[in-house]
Amino acid sequence: MKTLLRPTTPTGHFVRHYLEMVVAMIVGMVALGPLWSLAGDALGWTPVLHATEPAALVMATNMSVAMCAWMRVRGHGWPATLEMAAAMYLPFLVLFPPLWAGLVSAGTVMVGGHVLMLPAMAAAMLLRRAEYTGHCAARS
Repeated sequence: MKTLLRPTTPTGHFVRHYLEMVVAMIVGMVALGPLWSLAGDALGWTPVLHATEPAALVMATNMSVAMCAWMRVRGHGWPATLEMAAAMYLPFLVLFPPLWAGLVSAGTVMVGGHVLMLPAMAAAMLLRRAEYTGHCAARS
């Protein structure tokens, strides 16, 4: 098992990329979140931005911006980059209808969306397994 996860093995590449994306998500939330707060305060949009749906979409955007930037730096093409960004939004979009129907709370949407992002990222990566188990050949 130890050999399997070496950075030079296909599985090691896959795991490293996955962890890089998690770090990029955190960096995006920490770095860009305060900018939204400042903009919301300056424009008087703070109440709107704190509603569940806009708050979730803003957070997904913050994570996506950082992840997409890092993926492009690492040589990934646009299709893979945009699929990874979609993995940030899809969990929230799936949870909005149950929220609107009163079946789940706002807190469930926020926590559940973040938890579901992890398998959504893995699924996006599995769609392009060759890209994530080796070095990126070229950008598209």
